[in-house]
Amino acid sequence: MSQPLGAYEGVVGGAVMRQLRNLGDKLKGLRVVHVNSTREGGGVAEILDWMITLMRDVGLDTAWEVIHGTTPFFEVTKSFHNGLQGKAVYLSQKDWRTYWDVNQENAERLRPILEDAHLVFIHDPQPAALIELCPNRKGKWIWRAHIDISRPYHPVWRGLRAYAEKYDASIFSMAEFAQPLPHPQFLVPPSIDPLSDKNVDLTPAEIESVRGEYGLDPDRPLLVQISRFDRFKDPVGVIQAYREVRKVSPVQLVLAGGGATDDPEGKQIFEEVLEAADKDPDIHVLLLPPNAHRTINALQRLADIVIQKSTKEGFGLTVTEALWKGKPVIGGDTGGIRLQVINYYTGFLVNTPEGAAHRIRWLLHHRDRIPEMGKVARDYVREYYLLTRHLREYLTLMLSVLSGVQHRVIQV
Repeated sequence: MSQPLGAYEGVVGGAVMRQLRNLGDKLKGLRVVHVNSTREGGGVAEILDWMITLMRDVGLDTAWEVIHGTTPFFEVTKSFHNGLQGKAVYLSQKDWRTYWDVNQENAERLRPILEDAHLVFIHDPQPAALIELCPNRKGKWIWRAHIDISRPYHPVWRGLRAYAEKYDASIFSMAEFAQPLPHPQFLVPPSIDPLSDKNVDLTPAEIESVRGEYGLDPDRPLLVQISRFDRFKDPVGVIQAYREVRKVSPVQLVLAGGGATDDPEGKQIFEEVLEAADKDPDIHVLLLPPNAHRTINALQRLADIVIQKSTKEGFGLTVTEALWKGKPVIGGDTGGIRLQVINYYTGFLVNTPEGAAHRIRWLLHHRDRIPEMGKVARDYVREYYLLTRHLREYLTLMLSVLSGVQHRVIQV
């Protein structure tokens, strides 16, 4: 359940609240619509859940719409996702037609609200074609890319760019992700909600109940990776790192996550992880439901070290969540993880399972550094990656777009 804006004053202070209210006053009554492809599962849905509430709280008339799609549609858009992150994928003319037809069906349903809005935010590739299907739009349209498209597979990007370039502006998480487009581009990293079930403080009893539920040994170090079962999250590589560490330290591993309704590959990757785990009793592979936020929260708090060994990553909100809980993170040296994991301060960046194992062993050998790094990590998130900063930047870029800003790449 999303919290009202005033609930965050105790976390970020009164000055931040006043700034957000003042920005909201300049936009009061504006009709804003966000569109994505799922209402649960994944970071985009989590962000929109609180963002809609807080935008309304500062005076905007805000709605959240979700496009409906078929299994073939989501298989195509998963290929888009993989291709934008650099994987060579084949898309036939039939695939592109499937993508267009589903967007056209959704446009018939959504056209009245989208064409009447002052601002429309379209999130990621799935609904990107809607801009061509709403010819009578009155407001500004902004495309928000949440994934790493720094080195896209060009046939995929070429097809999607035909839609992206028609927007009035675009948003990327990092400068490295921005692509040549004929409109202003804004840099807005994601954020977490510190009062959500996934991040709020838990009682020791609730944390220990999760330990007992999954049979985790309190006397041995616990390694945890929380993420969707996705090839780019490299869960098999995490298992390889764990096995290297086990040669010298008696650790245990949790790989926990779930799927999303717009990700048809999840089941296949989950089965590959089970095969790699090979029934090791100290590897706990957990397929969690979308509402298991407090369980995820507890698992991160139980962890001695959190891992996010992605090979591609738009941002990595699970990294932010772990840092907020005072945990050092071993993260893949890619995408938005680089913004969050600072070697020897908030964790370590790695490129291989062997590198991950080396850094895990170092932390276990220097146990006094774990709480020290954890304190730095929590303060770092408080400063840069809480939702109030995210909301401020969205309100600021909305003012910029409405005023007709002409700069090409803007850090708000």
